[in-house]
Amino acid sequence: MIVRIMGEGQLTLADAHFAELNKLDDELLEEMEGGDESGFRRTLGALLDKVRDLGTPLPDDALEPSELILPAPDATLDEVRAMLGDDGLIPG
Repeated sequence: MIVRIMGEGQLTLADAHFAELNKLDDELLEEMEGGDESGFRRTLGALLDKVRDLGTPLPDDALEPSELILPAPDATLDEVRAMLGDDGLIPG
C-alpha cells in the first residue's frame, strides 16, 4: 500500500503491518475523544515514526496515487479530526 505523510512524501508499506498500526490508531482516537493533547501528540508521533520505520520511501519524483494519507507531525487535533474516517486514520 502507498502511504503519504502530509508534508513529507510517500512510502510503500506492506499490509502485514497494519494490525500494529491500527493499535496506535485506536490509541490516538481514544486520546482525541478524551481531549488528551499530550497523549495525542505522543501517539501521533509514534504512529508516524512506525510508518517511517516499516515503510520504504518512494523516490521524490514518483507520482503514485496514495491509498492512505496521514497527517503531518505538527497537525492539530482539529486537523486530524477532519481527516478521520469511521475506522480512524487507518482503515481496518
